[in-house]
Amino acid sequence: MTGREVPADVVERLRAICLALPEAYQEQAWTGTRWCVRKKTFAHAVVIDAGWPPAYARAAGTDGPACVITFRSEPPELDVLGSSGHPFFRPPWAPDIVGMQLDEGTDWTEVRELLTDSYCTLAPQKLVALVPRPT
Repeated sequence: MTGREVPADVVERLRAICLALPEAYQEQAWTGTRWCVRKKTFAHAVVIDAGWPPAYARAAGTDGPACVITFRSEPPELDVLGSSGHPFFRPPWAPDIVGMQLDEGTDWTEVRELLTDSYCTLAPQKLVALVPRPT
């Protein structure tokens, strides 16, 4: 595997968020770490370094080093996040993907909400019904 690993503290924070969701699991991806439900990826953390991986570097507008996470979103939030600028970006490889650069200013409450929404976008409705959501 080429590239740097996602920092352990970031993986731990993301793991705590993602594995709290019903039937979610973590696995190594082609690069970085991803979290899935029923074989569908709802979160993927990657480190961009020296322009690698190039698709991520182009999408995020940085050669790194930078730690990013991609996740699923739906309109209207998809459009708002995608056009809001840093720390968000829109990768071109799927129409419902948003990326977010993680750094010292990251709002982890917002990350929890975004990843929970991403999970609910892909999970079967019977699992979504088990997710506590604000009214």
